[in-house]
Amino acid sequence: MNTTLKHWKEAATLILAAGRGRGFTPRAPSLFDYDVLLLKRSGKGGFMPNAYVFPGGVVDASDFSSEWLDIFRSFTNSPTFGLRSVKQHLETRPPIFATDRLKLGSPIPGEVALRICALRETFEESGVLLHYGVNDLCSSELTKWRALVNQNPSNFIRMCRELQVLPNIWALHEWGNWLTPASRYGTTRFDTAFFICCLQEIPHTLQDDKEIERFQWSTPSEILQSYQAQKLWIAPPQFYELSRLCRFPLLNDLHNFASQRATAGCEQWMPVVVSNDEHLISLLPGDKLYPVDSPRDSEAAKNTVPPSKDHQDASPLHRIVISDRYTLRVQITITPKYNHVLPVAHSAVSHDSKSQL
Repeated sequence: MNTTLKHWKEAATLILAAGRGRGFTPRAPSLFDYDVLLLKRSGKGGFMPNAYVFPGGVVDASDFSSEWLDIFRSFTNSPTFGLRSVKQHLETRPPIFATDRLKLGSPIPGEVALRICALRETFEESGVLLHYGVNDLCSSELTKWRALVNQNPSNFIRMCRELQVLPNIWALHEWGNWLTPASRYGTTRFDTAFFICCLQEIPHTLQDDKEIERFQWSTPSEILQSYQAQKLWIAPPQFYELSRLCRFPLLNDLHNFASQRATAGCEQWMPVVVSNDEHLISLLPGDKLYPVDSPRDSEAAKNTVPPSKDHQDASPLHRIVISDRYTLRVQITITPKYNHVLPVAHSAVSHDSKSQL
């Protein structure tokens, strides 16, 4: 756990995709053979109340506890507990992955602890425990432990020890790294590692009735359509990543891509929000207007830019255009780094007659 950060809280989130399986309740015809888990945050929360999010949360000191060495003792001979090595050069790795945790007092590598965090938070918020070990865990036992982990995250270590299970860190593939833009969601800002995991069937899921009001399993396209119809609200990172998933209607293709791509690494994205007379623009790295020196610990101010023309020139674009709360559009002409994919462009329907794309 990096306590030296000034403006950020480290966090981890999990994009959980699952095949519909035998228990699937038929819905409208879809090209997708899988659903993605979204959780509705409580309206009483201080950060993005009522938003639909992927499961995840803030890193806890226990995620970096040396007690994990005993639980993962069969894998501690490997520098990263059996995780595959990332080919990305260390100097280009996002700090959340590149930071030497041993110098901060923890023997647990960041790649391991961040996955433990994502798995713990997923268990806390949805009741889904992705584990390696005993196959048939008693539901009442899991319910008991879930309550204990919600009370104190360090109980996740106790649970794994007593139930003789390992958090399945190997099922989580590195996907991205998003940072909260300045002055968008209050004073709290997060440096969040994004992982993805694909399951054959949708697991038994529960809401925690604390931070989470309800859960929803839906295809990426269904979520985006519900968002544009103002039936739910998602933040720009979720919009962007769900648009990426639309490249993969089949779960097997998504799993193969995510698994193969993960060893390439990822890029750190701190959106810089600017405005013109028509809309807000969330600039991402690679865009022609993205600040060359935009340090992650700076408080980037909202700037004003002249209205864009038709964007038909060859200038590199990588941005999310925000016309109103329910109208986003990704504009991108750059080639994604680290073997990633472009989001699918969705036709935007404005919900404000005065707003134009």
